Amino acid sequence: MLEESYPDAQCGLEAEKDPFKLLVMAVLSAQTTDKIVNKVAKTLFIRFPTPESIAYSEPGELKQEIRSIGLYNSKSKNLRLACRRLVEVYGSVLPSDMDELLTLAGVGRKVANLIRGDLFGLGGIVADTHCIRICGRLGFVESKNPIVVERTMDALIPKEAQSDFCHRIVLFGREICNAKKPLCERCFLKEYCCYIKSS
Repeated sequence: MLEESYPDAQCGLEAEKDPFKLLVMAVLSAQTTDKIVNKVAKTLFIRFPTPESIAYSEPGELKQEIRSIGLYNSKSKNLRLACRRLVEVYGSVLPSDMDELLTLAGVGRKVANLIRGDLFGLGGIVADTHCIRICGRLGFVESKNPIVVERTMDALIPKEAQSDFCHRIVLFGREICNAKKPLCERCFLKEYCCYIKSS
């Protein structure tokens, strides 16, 4: 039903399937909207077009470029460290292995799963706020712990469908099942929803 409503599910980050861009934008997107990240990225990648350009930039340079994004201090520090490791350990080629991705500063399981699913076709449940909220409301999982949600949904959704499922959940969360005031009367999943039944 999600596939019928959102047949062309795409990542909200306009990274053009570029591994370096997706890494940077995914790290920047924590607690920030995709819309703001996409806007900042337009000028960011003109000034910093490669992992090397971020890795060996002066400490304040990147910070200045991403100032309009929340947590820009820690994000600029993490991105410089991540890009340095990417250049020096991986020859500027983004790894696909979960454990290797997690060694990059600023990359947690959510970002790693996004990268593995979108770039490498390896699947991965991106347990962001939309996924946690909606999978809970639909009754798939009771926990709000991202790892519990990830593992539960990983067992339910086939690997090849996980990336699209996560993008669809985000669209569904923005349009219908939002956090504060879900539009339950308009929802095409309402007959299966535990949240409606309990409210």
